[in-house]
Amino acid sequence: MNNYQIALTLLKGIGPKKAKLLLSKLDSIESIFNDSYSKISGLTGMGINLLKQMDRKDALAKSISYQDYFTKNGIQTHFYTEKNYPRRLKQCADAPLLLFSKGNMDFNASKLVSVVGTRNASEYGKSICEELINGFVGKDIVVISGMAYGIDICVHQLCVKHHIPTIGVLGHGLDRIYPSIHKGTANKMMLNGGLLTEFLPGTNPDRENFPMRNRIVAGMSDATIVVESKDSGGSLITAELANDYSRDVFAYPGNVGQIYSKGCNALIAKQKAHLITNSTDFLKLMHWEEATKKTVQTQLFIDLTTEELSIINLFKTESELNIDVISMKSNLPISKTNVLMFNLELSGIVKSLPGKMYRMC
Repeated sequence: MNNYQIALTLLKGIGPKKAKLLLSKLDSIESIFNDSYSKISGLTGMGINLLKQMDRKDALAKSISYQDYFTKNGIQTHFYTEKNYPRRLKQCADAPLLLFSKGNMDFNASKLVSVVGTRNASEYGKSICEELINGFVGKDIVVISGMAYGIDICVHQLCVKHHIPTIGVLGHGLDRIYPSIHKGTANKMMLNGGLLTEFLPGTNPDRENFPMRNRIVAGMSDATIVVESKDSGGSLITAELANDYSRDVFAYPGNVGQIYSKGCNALIAKQKAHLITNSTDFLKLMHWEEATKKTVQTQLFIDLTTEELSIINLFKTESELNIDVISMKSNLPISKTNVLMFNLELSGIVKSLPGKMYRMC
């Protein structure tokens, strides 16, 4: 745990984008706090007045007390340059610099799906959740939601019941659970999943925090499923963000006369979500029907070209890769890379995923 990483999030007037600029231009994170303002300004183009307002000394002092709190309470930190940071979320331009977690979870599992919906879940919505989560058993899927009333907590509780890893993304710090009635479920989630937030301890569950929470729910998963939603609110914000991040979005249709079906029906009508009616629909559309990964046999590689083999070698250190990353690392134009990936997919060697991602079969 690095107190400079915590301090970076505490600098006044410096959000994630400016912080990432600083890190990209300076030698190290320590340089942000130790180099002269004139040197930093020359390297980054940031104004000296802005840099002086950061209050570096105060940020460092506060970071130490937070660091002590994290150590005493078993809280892990995830900085966006480190391997333990959710790699899918890192692809999002507005991803937080630092995340805090508690529990036992894999943010970079092969299959992550977010399930969201109204806080006023009906029996119809709850029955959908029961069938959906039951359909995930044995599929190596991690389920993400927001620990809120209604669909969110229903999903988390069903995951605990069926021993499916589940992650709750919070709109406040890890020093509390909101709503407090969900504390029992949160404790059970720690054994096979846990809690995640970008907010420091002491942060209240204020209204403006939840749209920020929703971008993490959308960004760190392969797909977002909306179960029930009215025609506005957090679930639709999450769905819109997922579309912006080039993630697949799915929605269950509902009775046209019901207020909490309007959001899902609108997403489907506007072609912003795939219509599904059960877990089988979702698994088929995501090509996640198989319970276990197939192993690619060595003989499949015999007839590959040098360029194809160079691409395959990239997957030795990464479980999944974006097409743009493959193109860059293999020094091939994107048009050529697309053709090669298509051929490899036809040969059953790689599998395409949402968001222009690929993985070995």
